[in-house]
Order: sequence, then structure tokens, then C-alpha cells
Amino acid sequence: MSEVDSYYIERCLDGHPDDFRYLVRRYQALLLAHLAGKLGSRDKAEEASQESLVRAYFNMSKLKSPDSFLAWLLGIADRVAKEHVRKEQVRRQREAIRSFSEQAPSPDLSQDYVLEGAIAELPDAYRRVILLRYYGGHSCTQVAQQLDMPIGTVTKTLSRAYAMLRDSLQQQKQRQVNEVSQ
Repeated sequence: MSEVDSYYIERCLDGHPDDFRYLVRRYQALLLAHLAGKLGSRDKAEEASQESLVRAYFNMSKLKSPDSFLAWLLGIADRVAKEHVRKEQVRRQREAIRSFSEQAPSPDLSQDYVLEGAIAELPDAYRRVILLRYYGGHSCTQVAQQLDMPIGTVTKTLSRAYAMLRDSLQQQKQRQVNEVSQ
């Protein structure tokens, strides 16, 4: 890192937020390339890059050494990229659950009711994790903290709960098809 970088970082830390623009101009292209490789899309990388820079700006006081700014910024970018990937996975999983519930229509039950019924049939441990994660809107880390369990256990429990929901919704669909054909 150059002395010029250190100067601008110190100025930002001393209450001159406009000087952060220099750091943005200097590192934005590098950050964008780093994130594009992780996220696979320029649009996603631009969004994550902006979010990373905003987080860096608002957390500048946590930077321990101006000489480690780039490594610190890349660490922030990596966390943002992981969050974006997780959000995309959650979105796809929710769509998969919705598509399974939509494939099992019932003339007298709403789609939400079918899904909620399948969730209600899950064992307690699985139901709690699903409810906290998707209805409570908590991250896997927050769920792990609230339930006092390792993050790996939470993700494995979610994976198993999805499989159980898929099976339950497919069985319900098959029962409905059988009822209609009789």
C-alpha cells in the first residue's frame, strides 16, 4: 500500500469522509474483478462491490492498520459475496418449496396451507430451524446462536428438512391424484 493510501485512510478516520472517494476509485476495479470471479456475473459483482465499499466506509474505525486496508476490504467483499450466494440459495430453495406446493393443488386448501401443513408435520427440531430461518428471516448463524447449536448442524438440519418437505408434498400430490382418479 502506498503512502497516499495511508494518507487518505487516516483522513477518513479523522473525520473527512469525502476522501474515501480516492480509495473507491483506486480499488473499485480490483474489487469488481475479485467479486465477479466469486459471483459469476458482472451485475451481481457490481452490487456486491458497492455493498462492500459502503460497509468499509461505515466500519473504517475498525480498521486496525491502514497498511492492511486492501486485505481488510477483500475480507469484507468475501463476506458480502457469501451473503449474496446464501440469499440466492435461499431464494431458489423457497421457489422449489413453492413449486412443490403448487404442484399439489387442493380444491379446498390454499397453497400456503398445504406448505404450512407439511411444515407442521416435521419433527420439532426440523420445524424450529425452518420456522426461524424462513418465517423468522434469521440467517443460519443467527439460528445457530438462538438454538445454541453449531452452524453445520443448522445447515444439515435445513437440508434434511427440505428433503422431508419435498417428500411430504410429493406424497400429498400423489394422494390427490389417486383421489381424483378414483
